[in-house]
Amino acid sequence: MGAEVTISLDAMGGDQGPEVVVPGAADALIRNPDLRFLLIGDEKRIRPLLEPYKRLKERSEVIHTDVAISMDQKPSVALRKGRWHSSMWLALQMVKDGRADAAVSAGNTGALMAMAKFCLRTLEQVDRPAIAAIWPTIDSECIVLDVGANVGADARQLIEFSVMGAAMARAVFNLEKPSIGLLNIGVEEVKGLDHIKEAGQALRSTPLSFRYHGFVEGDDIGRGAVDVVVTDGFTGNIALKTAEGTAKQISAYLRAAMGRSFLARMGAVLAQGAFSALRDKMDPRQLNGGIFLGLNGIVVKSHGGTDATGFASAIDLASDMASSDVVRRLADDVARFQTELQLEGAA
Repeated sequence: MGAEVTISLDAMGGDQGPEVVVPGAADALIRNPDLRFLLIGDEKRIRPLLEPYKRLKERSEVIHTDVAISMDQKPSVALRKGRWHSSMWLALQMVKDGRADAAVSAGNTGALMAMAKFCLRTLEQVDRPAIAAIWPTIDSECIVLDVGANVGADARQLIEFSVMGAAMARAVFNLEKPSIGLLNIGVEEVKGLDHIKEAGQALRSTPLSFRYHGFVEGDDIGRGAVDVVVTDGFTGNIALKTAEGTAKQISAYLRAAMGRSFLARMGAVLAQGAFSALRDKMDPRQLNGGIFLGLNGIVVKSHGGTDATGFASAIDLASDMASSDVVRRLADDVARFQTELQLEGAA
């Protein structure tokens, strides 16, 4: 038996709310039997959904609120009207108060980030939080950040993202010195925007607790060239959505090709095991969930349109983050790196 981890769930977030959140929690509990849940939302909708899941019902507490943040609500409006009473805010408040080790929501990303920054605050010496996602590679997985929290990022923020991504890689992948790459239009040092080149120079010249690989290109992400790929949220979000769309496109091509003739259908039957493995590898639900790095607490954002399988993956990520003490590790790494930068500047 491992250490018990409590996760607060915004049961009203996402396109389908508790109809996805509850079975997703039940699925996650099978893999992580030491989990406990705080299900926050409309009790009249949540309670009947718990009935088929005896184990989940025993390990869950329902906290009622009938206030929910809509998927299209502006972050400023959500923060003003949803603070204190909404299911999203209360899920975060549970983390702040120490009642939960992590919060998971499939709700409005902008609203969740605004509320998380206001409720939990950023770590000292962190300018902006970032959303980090686990990305499948040919042989394993890597971390990509930022994938949507910040439209732009200057050199200092890219450096902070690198330090935070390295801390996450140590916690999730159990790597002593993960490799970091800055996403760029080429690997040559002379290519790219000035702030990317400036960040690269700082990372190359400063003693680090991780290995700075240099610049990487878009195709290096899937190849697994580095353990952590760093970019701004605008570029990272486009890359993430492009990869998900490409996976769906390839799946559609394969289905069409396998049904084109009798021989193709027979071949599909014979290769069913291989196609099943490929489908699982390309299924974005298996790696659903982005963690907000840089906050005084663990917050995981699930895709709003995911199903129970995908939401369970987001819970798995939250559980892993809570068990690995990633917030403390990240705070220590950021403080150490800022000290190293100051010493380097004074030399």
